[in-house]
Amino acid sequence: PKALVLQEEIEDIEILEKWLSARKGNRVYIQVPKIGTKEKLVELAAQNAKLVLSQDKERIKREEGRTIGAVKEIAGWLGLEPEKLVRMEAFDISNISGFESVGSMIVYENGRPKRNDYRKFRIRTVQGPNDYASMREVLLRRFSHGLEETKKMQAEGGDLAMGSFTRFPDLLMMDGGRGQVNIALEVLRELQLEIPVCGMVKDDNHRTRGLYYQNVEIPIDRHSEGFQLITRIQDEAHRFAIEYHRSLRSKEQVHSI
Repeated sequence: PKALVLQEEIEDIEILEKWLSARKGNRVYIQVPKIGTKEKLVELAAQNAKLVLSQDKERIKREEGRTIGAVKEIAGWLGLEPEKLVRMEAFDISNISGFESVGSMIVYENGRPKRNDYRKFRIRTVQGPNDYASMREVLLRRFSHGLEETKKMQAEGGDLAMGSFTRFPDLLMMDGGRGQVNIALEVLRELQLEIPVCGMVKDDNHRTRGLYYQNVEIPIDRHSEGFQLITRIQDEAHRFAIEYHRSLRSKEQVHSI
């Protein structure tokens, strides 16, 4: 915008105006009106903000509970520092009897899906229905690519936050128990990476029952926000993998004469 209209005076207005003008390529003004139409507009904006906040306070509180609050619960169960648990990545494999095996990677940050960082993998090195080998390939490709991208961007002086794979997770969440967790730990050791890994364990009815972490299965409260978040992460990883597999299967099965 050409002008920013504020309710109160702030420090360093001239410096901010110069910086904003440089970013815009044209003059930008910061104004604090005392009388007139603009002053009334600022007053109206403040009233609207108060109204929205009072109406949405409970909704915002609930949303924080099911996102950031849920992440804090998961951190507590695993003995991790809540403020350091921001990014979680989950992976899943999808195939029909080994046909067109694919892998999915989904990302949650602060308890919310970050869909721009989702990735799909077409399994290259595994024949037949071998989920462990397929998962190993997917994880190896994800983290190897991340390390290569990081090295390249550091050499070029680039911003690591801009890379597609350079952001590593604070927690790796595997869809399954000991077997899948061990595959992930093996890949991380091979690449000399230290990332906490937990398994999302399901019962015989395919419902989440606990977390497998550091060789221990941790029971979790099924009525908690943390449990609901884990379930959403599992379902999202599964959905994303199945959608990719379905699209490849459709292409392979339908051909013109």
